[in-house]
Amino acid sequence: MDSAPKTGKRSAVTAISPAPSGVAREHFAAEFTFETDCSDVHDALSKGADFVLLDVRSPALFAEGHIPGAINLPHGKIIASKMAEWSQDTVFVTYCAGPHCNGAARGALRLANLYRPVKIMAGGLTGWMDEGFELAKGEAGR
Repeated sequence: MDSAPKTGKRSAVTAISPAPSGVAREHFAAEFTFETDCSDVHDALSKGADFVLLDVRSPALFAEGHIPGAINLPHGKIIASKMAEWSQDTVFVTYCAGPHCNGAARGALRLANLYRPVKIMAGGLTGWMDEGFELAKGEAGR
């Protein structure tokens, strides 16, 4: 059933047609190779994570509140020597303050440039809190 109004004018939403379903399927399936969500991270952490969770914000912001189990490594400090303690196939998940922050992407790019497997946790810290998950406080930087 088509419930769209027949005004003859297209909205900003439909002015550019959606991609064909095959293209859309490939695009959305690929997103899961680049990101995960707060709920999946929370679930994995509660069962024993098979990844390293990196909070890429500043040490001061990390100390104010972070995801329990996260390691603080600001994105600008992600360099080969800092990553040497983990095996080359270790999966990293980066997060920052939230959707308004590009720190997670900056950290993920630095990790990818070091040939490390990486995903971003969509939503960041604000998404984590929106889910009602607890924060830890204090320092645990690198």
